[in-house]
Amino acid sequence: MKVLVYSSKKFELPYLEKANKGGHTVTYTQEALDSNTAIKAVGHEAIAIFSGDDASLLVLEKLRDLGVKYIATRSTGHNNIHVKSAKRLGLKVANAPGYAPHAIAEHAVGLLLALNRKIILANTQVQQYNFLQDNLMGFNLHQKKVGIVGTGNIGAVMAKIMHGFGCSILAHDPIHNPYLANQYDLHYVSMEELCSQSDIISLHVPLVYETHYLINARLLAMMKKKVVLINTARGAVVDTKALIDALENGQIGGYATDVYEKEKGVFFKDHSKGGIKDEQLKKLLSFPNVLLTPHQAFITSEALENIAKTTFYNIDCWELGVKSDNELGYESSM
Repeated sequence: MKVLVYSSKKFELPYLEKANKGGHTVTYTQEALDSNTAIKAVGHEAIAIFSGDDASLLVLEKLRDLGVKYIATRSTGHNNIHVKSAKRLGLKVANAPGYAPHAIAEHAVGLLLALNRKIILANTQVQQYNFLQDNLMGFNLHQKKVGIVGTGNIGAVMAKIMHGFGCSILAHDPIHNPYLANQYDLHYVSMEELCSQSDIISLHVPLVYETHYLINARLLAMMKKKVVLINTARGAVVDTKALIDALENGQIGGYATDVYEKEKGVFFKDHSKGGIKDEQLKKLLSFPNVLLTPHQAFITSEALENIAKTTFYNIDCWELGVKSDNELGYESSM
């Protein structure tokens, strides 16, 4: 099968090539899928895309007309794909679920530690031979109350890690996990209770209609003044404008994130020479109590290997005429 891989990164190519095992004719492009780049898929039966690619109705119709039959996304989340339209157009879609729960959760903890213990500031100071400690105050994680929003694969790992730090765990998820509750003394509560009682809040939910702007002005106002909010889920789970207002007014203690609401056109590119035009992002980055990484939580060797294997498993299934276990149906669409 001829496969075009959109948004390919140099660091993932060895993993994709190894997983392919020479079974498919693969072309790589660093360009993201959108209405303009869809034409590149001509002559390819399958494409592999990333979370920032545009697979909206208009793009899907172009892909269908170009002869594309299969779309494999190299991510768990698929809010960028209009799955229902894809099915209606006869396109099969599959994702890569559960590829990196430890990678994502561990990155969330890394963000928390770096922001709380002022590690970035400390490193900057000592690089300038400034060894003062005046501005480096943090707090113990031990005995703090951690609110975990979403207790799926990633949230479950996060609960385990934070329990290891000696934290007490609150959680919110429509589906309760009895194992987590029993093993880590985790208590399921309402979003309001979680926000008002937690010292640390970590988001681990997919971006769907119900979670868009889940963290809004109302919930931010309920949070403790020193709360640290962590987001390794999706940018639009948090209302960025309301978040900026909360940071400006000292409503929350800090925000550590690997994602941003309007990543398209900004993330996955080097803007160090020309700068960026997104004034909201500039404002967010101006706060000393904000730490942002460029959607890198998934970048571990283990995670990339799992993504590549799952991507080509999906493509192999389609070539053999069998349904992939990861195929998305109407029930998975937005």
